[in-house]
Amino acid sequence: MTRLFQIAVLGLAALALTGCNGTEKDVPIWRDIKITDLVSVDSNQPSASTPPVLKTINFDVYIFEIPAENADSLDDIWQMLYTKPLQFNNHNAFKTNSFSAGFGQVQMWNKIRDSLLAAGTEKVRTVSLMLPDGQSNRLFITRLDEQQTIFYSSTAGSMEGITIGPGTLTLRITAEKIPDSPGVCRTSAEPVFSPLIKSGFLQSRHSERSDDLFFTSAGFTARTSPGDFVLLGPKKYIPNQMILAGLFFSRPQPKPVIRTYLLVCIGIN
Repeated sequence: MTRLFQIAVLGLAALALTGCNGTEKDVPIWRDIKITDLVSVDSNQPSASTPPVLKTINFDVYIFEIPAENADSLDDIWQMLYTKPLQFNNHNAFKTNSFSAGFGQVQMWNKIRDSLLAAGTEKVRTVSLMLPDGQSNRLFITRLDEQQTIFYSSTAGSMEGITIGPGTLTLRITAEKIPDSPGVCRTSAEPVFSPLIKSGFLQSRHSERSDDLFFTSAGFTARTSPGDFVLLGPKKYIPNQMILAGLFFSRPQPKPVIRTYLLVCIGIN
């Protein structure tokens, strides 16, 4: 019960990082949200009258924007988080790509939240992901309407350029339960570019295609339990949209901002 309460607090605190637009900004935005909306049902003890619960691993992803002029505030936030629980596909390439990631637990969230608020951070979107065990889902990052060349560091450590577009850039998230470790899953994430299919439509975020381009050098894996989170953002502000990190984390118009992604494990059924 304590764990569920902590997860709920994390969810509510993240929701509090909201934009200042609207006429009801003084009304707590969590007033209609129940704890059961934020944590999954414990399916390990089903009653005879309860239908079976789909075996899934559930995440909430909070997308924040920080004014570009406050980019230095991220340095303090990274110092609060752990990197040891994270396994990078290639740590040097991850850093060269100007990606940063930090692991935290629910009891750490208040300090992180205070630092984000002090930097003028606003929450722009929340996405709920429900992943069947061992399968993946995709978080939309941005859409490219035209061809363009972007540069990134490969797993071999070399800087490479590739022409992509039109299509979508997403974060592919995969989770699978760890045998003999109840309540723990292995969570992996990596950027993926998916070209438009010939009909002009985008592919389903659940599907895989042979022409998907995986940026494995910017990927990582972590062991997560409900209440654990990973914050993903840039090592520094890069306004250049020809660099993978710039395309992934920055929005230059109408006012330059940095985007960060808070991936929270909220339940393992």
